[in-house]
Amino acid sequence: SELTKLYAKKIQKICIIAQLSVPLWPIKMIKKLKKEKNPLVEAIVQGMQDKKGRNIVVVDLTEIPDTICGYFVIATGGSPSQIQALTRSVGDKALELAHQKPQAVDGLRYSQWVAMDFAEVIVHILLPEERAFYDIEHLWADAQLTEVPDLD
Repeated sequence: SELTKLYAKKIQKICIIAQLSVPLWPIKMIKKLKKEKNPLVEAIVQGMQDKKGRNIVVVDLTEIPDTICGYFVIATGGSPSQIQALTRSVGDKALELAHQKPQAVDGLRYSQWVAMDFAEVIVHILLPEERAFYDIEHLWADAQLTEVPDLD
């Protein structure tokens, strides 16, 4: 919150004026509050929105120890052909904006559930039935979920 940020900055200022060593926790707190958006995640979301991906959810796993990656980005495609278009668009935007290619892409043969592995981000693009059945955004109860509004 703004009050916490202000409090942390005041503690630092007092310590500097009094020539005391500055405690590290206010610095860490400010860095955490200023957590920047991940450019790869932003590029992936933009690629999904460009091809009308629906119900986009970013699952932030960065605060959870021992997870396979830092983020899941999940979207729904209305048909196998739309899932293929979404997959191409995500790959193109990730390369264009974040200069990254997926290390692996799986599921394009049937295009019911495509997974794209960017190492720090794993993308899942699913048909509505598969998404409802597997409910992968709720695998980690303590993960932060960010729902991205659909563009109409």
